[in-house]
Parts: sequence; structure tokens; C-alpha cells
Amino acid sequence: MTIEPIAYFKSPFTSKFGIPRQSGLLENLRGEIHLCGPYATADALRGMEDFDRLWLIWEFSANHENTGERFRPLIRPPRLGGNATVGVFASRSPFRPNRLGLSCVRLDRVDISNPGHPVIHVLGADLMDGTPIYDIKPYIPYADAFPDASGGFTDKSGWKALEVIVPQSLADRLKEKLGEDDFQALLQALSMDPRPRTQNDPDKVYGLPFRNLDIHFSVCEDSLTILDFTGTF
Repeated sequence: MTIEPIAYFKSPFTSKFGIPRQSGLLENLRGEIHLCGPYATADALRGMEDFDRLWLIWEFSANHENTGERFRPLIRPPRLGGNATVGVFASRSPFRPNRLGLSCVRLDRVDISNPGHPVIHVLGADLMDGTPIYDIKPYIPYADAFPDASGGFTDKSGWKALEVIVPQSLADRLKEKLGEDDFQALLQALSMDPRPRTQNDPDKVYGLPFRNLDIHFSVCEDSLTILDFTGTF
């Protein structure tokens, strides 16, 4: 079987660092699906606006930095602190044999104002900017929702959000650059602690690419402090 992208994703996250580890964690994170080639037609989207959510089938591409990796049957989920192992098929690790991702996103609106370039606006995606999308399917609650299902190791591993500290003058500058919605999405992404689970150095300064900015921050115990940012918007 040969497959080709039907669309590409536009996201504020320009690298894998900081991307939410699952879809839906950043509920207000805005993204855009830009259809391409023969699939860029409003007819292909007819009726989509009647659904609240969509399934996206996409690729962990070269930009996700996992191409060329040999197959590993065991992985270390971040949810388990990076120390315990589970089978790759019992996880959602990006290091998969065929590098396919599956995400459920909330539909915001369908823009068909430009007949040759329809755009699907979504919320809560965990895709990096430029990610190729291979298929889009509607989320159907009666068939897709099983609220009583076991979540495996995710049911047993706790997680606590970090307190994000931003000096007011810095917050004002970021809001001016990003707008209120993206600023709030950035704070929520940082609260989920984007650092590798093996790193816990309070003196280390990290950089998170977000849109055209590089956000500098440090983490001490349960608090994350935004120190500054560079770049233009």
C-alpha cells in the first residue's frame, strides 16, 4: 500500500520539545489543517461541521527526530518517570515501526472562504508544525467512547502540574507577541513540564520554541519560571 499526505498541520510548536504528550491535554491550543493537492476541495469537507471532534492519522516525520531508529520492543514512557519499561505496542511512543500517530482533536471551524485552499481549525492537537496528515475521520461518540475502559499503566501513575511563574512585565510582552489565546496555551504547555524525565537540574536553562519565539525557563521543584524570550513574531 502506498499512502500520501492529504494535508499538513500548522502549529505553534516548531520542534518536538514541549509538544503535549497526548491530544486534548492543551484544550485551547489552536492548530490548522491545510489540505493539499486534489484533496484541497470544499466538497471533501461537506458535513464535517456537524461533528465536534475529529480523528487525525499522521506521521512522526523526520522533524520528530525519530527516523532511522532501529525497532525497540521496549520503551520508557515519560508517564512512568522514564525508568520503567513497557512494550512499544502497550504505549503511544513515537518510536514505532511505521511512525504513525493517532490523535483526537476538537473541531473549531471549517474555513472554505478560499475555494482552492480550505482550512480546518482545530483545538488540542499534539502535532508539530509541518506534520503530514494521511487521513481525517469524524469522532463518533457511540462507537469511539468507552469511559469505563482501563487505562493500563496511566491509571496508576500520578502527575502534578507545575506552577508557572511569569514576571508581569514579561507576561505583558509575551501577550503582545502571541495574543491571549496562544499565551495561555504556552503557560499550559509549560505547566506539563516539557523537560525529559531524566533531567532535574534547577540551574539549567531550557529553551522552548513556540511560534517564532524561543522561551527560556528553569524549573525548581514544583515551580517553573519563565526567564526571558528571544526571536521575533
